[in-house]
Amino acid sequence: MAHWAEIDKNNQVIRVVVGDNNEADEGYSWLIENLGGTWIKTSYNGRIRKHYAGIGYRYDPDRDAFYPPQPFPSWTLDADCNWQPPIPRPDGDAFYTWNESTQEWETP
Repeated sequence: MAHWAEIDKNNQVIRVVVGDNNEADEGYSWLIENLGGTWIKTSYNGRIRKHYAGIGYRYDPDRDAFYPPQPFPSWTLDADCNWQPPIPRPDGDAFYTWNESTQEWETP
């Protein structure tokens, strides 16, 4: 099965569908002919385009990658399209949550 993400004019994913692997183009032609829009292939295992696309994700054409919504305003996107906090999460087995107002990791 091939998976396709439809993106809007702002490169935001608005839906994800499954294409037919019995067709040479994995269902891409059917999507264009029947649904229109702009479709980009995605994969569950992240072998292409860094992440499996989900609704609300964005597509970066320069990186040819999907990335999830920004979890906090202070976090930045790294070269692998993963969001990184301003300070690394502490090591260890404790459960930590990010506190945006204090810019610190906290344990509940």
